[in-house]
Amino acid sequence: MSVIKWTASDVARKVIENQSLFILDVRNADAYEDWKIEGHQFDYLNIPYFELLDGVESIIPQIPTDKDILVVCAKEGSSIMVADMLSEADATLSVSYLEGGMKSWSSYLEPIKVADLSGNGELYQFVRLGKGCLSYMVISEGEAALIDAVRFTEVFTSFAEEKNVKIKHVFDTHLHADHISGGRSIAEATGATYYLPSKDAEEVVFDYKPLEDGLMVQIGASNIEVGALYSPGHTIGSTSFVVDDKYLLTGDILFIDSIGRPDLAGLADNWVGDLRETLYRRYRELAEDLIVLPAHFMIIDELNENGTVAKRLGDLLVENHGLNIEDEGEFRSIVTDHLPPQPNAYQQIRQVNMGKINPNYEEQTEMEIGPNRCSVR
Repeated sequence: MSVIKWTASDVARKVIENQSLFILDVRNADAYEDWKIEGHQFDYLNIPYFELLDGVESIIPQIPTDKDILVVCAKEGSSIMVADMLSEADATLSVSYLEGGMKSWSSYLEPIKVADLSGNGELYQFVRLGKGCLSYMVISEGEAALIDAVRFTEVFTSFAEEKNVKIKHVFDTHLHADHISGGRSIAEATGATYYLPSKDAEEVVFDYKPLEDGLMVQIGASNIEVGALYSPGHTIGSTSFVVDDKYLLTGDILFIDSIGRPDLAGLADNWVGDLRETLYRRYRELAEDLIVLPAHFMIIDELNENGTVAKRLGDLLVENHGLNIEDEGEFRSIVTDHLPPQPNAYQQIRQVNMGKINPNYEEQTEMEIGPNRCSVR
């Protein structure tokens, strides 16, 4: 059986549709342990490529004959060679390789409809499965608003064209540190207004419209309002949105399984009080039936059956550990003293998002390689 080339989109369908897959990851062990393709029904074998240079016969007994086999490496080349070797060693195996390797997986976005909104509007979530980033598009009567768009401008502009809508407004809930924002470039490409919280924008070198608490922006003519809610803690300017009185876009303040970390600008001790105030007062004043839509997810278990990442606020108030730490001292310790490693190149990413440096596409890809690390755990 000949080796098949799979795209990141093909792998995404396996993840979202909860299908089985066997992944042979031929990257070095440290890279694999730090970050891999996750799926509910996936099995894994990590054997570094250099251990297979003399042949794959030694691992054939560990390769299943009743599952699709995907060989993965960093960029593509090593996986093609190993996939060919596997196929030659056992022609009955169903062997594929990932086109573009983990770099392509890191950049792929899967648009999924979250809901219909009032007045024939629609809300879409763009799921970046390989990085854990979540972006949003609100559509109504020929107009669209984007929230927390990642850097792949064409994905959003092409989707807008497909839906026959014009992007009029682009928002970032905060100055991102784990990925490069596409907000400003999308606004420049479409003529949209770009909004950024002014408290996060003191060092930016470009023009923007301040995203202020209480700002209401109507999309189309159908009373779908994107309302801003100041919610500091992850950054001093972090701002949430309430869309159509039903959906709470929380940025990196509140996730399904965790809460935002306050240290990516080096000000954890200063911002921990703001984080607690947002989570334990501001959000608790909101309607519990709001559906929380965060800007990131951490683990594959946070995906719903349809591939979206969303959960009712009232449920999170009960189930999310970060929302149930009564002692303020314990809360402070958890969100400042025992944090996971900071995101790859986060300081440079902040500089990019301020407009201070302008790396090329490959440099941006290298900056973003690896998992997101915006949560406290």
